[in-house]
Amino acid sequence: MTTETGADVFEEHRPVLMGVAYRMLGRVADAEDVLQEAWLRWSGADRSAVRDPRGYLVRVTTRLAVDRIRRIKARGESYVGPWLPDPLVTDFTGTVPDAAERAVLADSVSLAVLVVLETLSPLERAVFVLREAFGYPYAEIAALLDRGEPAVRQLAGRARRHVEERRPRYEVDPAQRRDLTERFLAAAAGGGLEELVSLLAPDARLVGDSGGKSKAPLRVLRGADKVGRFLVGVARTGVPDPSVRLLELNGGPALLVLSGGKPDSVFQLDVADGRVQAVYVIRNPDKLRTLTDA
Repeated sequence: MTTETGADVFEEHRPVLMGVAYRMLGRVADAEDVLQEAWLRWSGADRSAVRDPRGYLVRVTTRLAVDRIRRIKARGESYVGPWLPDPLVTDFTGTVPDAAERAVLADSVSLAVLVVLETLSPLERAVFVLREAFGYPYAEIAALLDRGEPAVRQLAGRARRHVEERRPRYEVDPAQRRDLTERFLAAAAGGGLEELVSLLAPDARLVGDSGGKSKAPLRVLRGADKVGRFLVGVARTGVPDPSVRLLELNGGPALLVLSGGKPDSVFQLDVADGRVQAVYVIRNPDKLRTLTDA
């Protein structure tokens, strides 16, 4: 296998590898670093002995992601305020024709689920991602992680229970989420508190991620009135030379607010029973860099 062919094979599988790394890490830059390291391993390997390139690359990527998670945890770095995953541009609506498969992929990369995955152990996270997002059989996951199949099944069950207990309930129907997102934008831009609160569930919450590098609540806001008043205040304050784009991030509709053409913040909603259950606001400039050309 030539170097060029090796590069072609790696690029063919890059979307899957990025999907695994990002879901495990929740950080675009870290996922890209893992892929770069995986490429170095792949380019230096005896590829003539590799019968299943995809399996080999997924195994390498998964193990590298597990190692990176362990290093991040070992550093014990503190984060200012609530943490949310880096926003990731997706196009499941345009690229995945099967509605059921699209729903699974959207759910596995949603902000709500990725926040819960952050609380799992590295191996639980790996098993959950490979099983739930990519449908790998337990036997294959066991081989990828050098673990026995019974142990992998235990990890999968524990991870699934943990996620189900902690993730918020929300609708993944893209049409309903998009409609409510557009109405939310109109209400917030209009500055009408009553109209905005009418779109929020009574126990709605707002999670803001600034990393201490821009203005955002350092604690989760709870209750429709409190969330509504904060959003009306944000709309009234505004940003210089504003513009707003509606795009698909993390498997669902999101609002990208730009200031002078540069990303300023991302708003995404969790929706259930026709109401907004949660508002996620990402304002950490480090996390918005990948959206410059979105």
